[in-house]
Amino acid sequence: MNESGKKTAVVTGAGSGIGRSVALTLAAAGWAVAAAGRRTGPLEDTAAAAGAAADVFPVRADVSDPDDVTALFGAVRERYGRLDLLFNNAGTFGPGGVALEDLTHEAWRSVVDVNLTGAFLCAQAAFRLMKAQDPQGGRIINNGSISAHVPRPHSIAYTATKHAVTGLTKSLSLDGRPYRIACGQIDIGNAATEMTERMRTGILQANGQLAVEPVMDAADVARTVLHMAELPLEANVQFATVMATNMPYVGRG
Repeated sequence: MNESGKKTAVVTGAGSGIGRSVALTLAAAGWAVAAAGRRTGPLEDTAAAAGAAADVFPVRADVSDPDDVTALFGAVRERYGRLDLLFNNAGTFGPGGVALEDLTHEAWRSVVDVNLTGAFLCAQAAFRLMKAQDPQGGRIINNGSISAHVPRPHSIAYTATKHAVTGLTKSLSLDGRPYRIACGQIDIGNAATEMTERMRTGILQANGQLAVEPVMDAADVARTVLHMAELPLEANVQFATVMATNMPYVGRG
């Protein structure tokens, strides 16, 4: 815990969607939360939504920029003195509906830079802080996706990065053992956010048809993250899948 007696978390992509929901849920449970994202305005909105009594610290940071990541975790260390949780959530789907053969190198790189390199940079910075602090240790939770297991049509960049996040999670779990650093992954399917808006109007299926898919409340995801976060470091949810019950995941394709 920090000097105020609260556990401290960094949530990336905290300006909207799942990131905002997780930041608010952690804050309501008594955590101090550094809410990180590329745009200051939405982060300030997240802090305002948490209420004046909550400790939500907006920090503008592009996770794909090493200097921004260094500054983010430096600000957390200076303000709170320690880090108990990183929720590695920032991500982008990339251009929707683009066939594999038409995907540009720039579009591919932009997805890899955020979803994979950004997750690595934040995990590395968190690892360093958690290893050095006293008491030692902490927890990293990576946002995988249903796409860490099975793809949607025309999603090669997103799917490849989310498969890679699974490898990141496993390596962090192994390398963190000597230092009481636990790492788990939450694979999320069809949470109701801006990113999944098209699922409510019709999205391409593996058989070539368009279909409306069920969605779930992002708060259901946030409660799962909170459960994972508040386990003692002697216990870890290595992988969890949280999804809209009737979405086409089991049986996709």
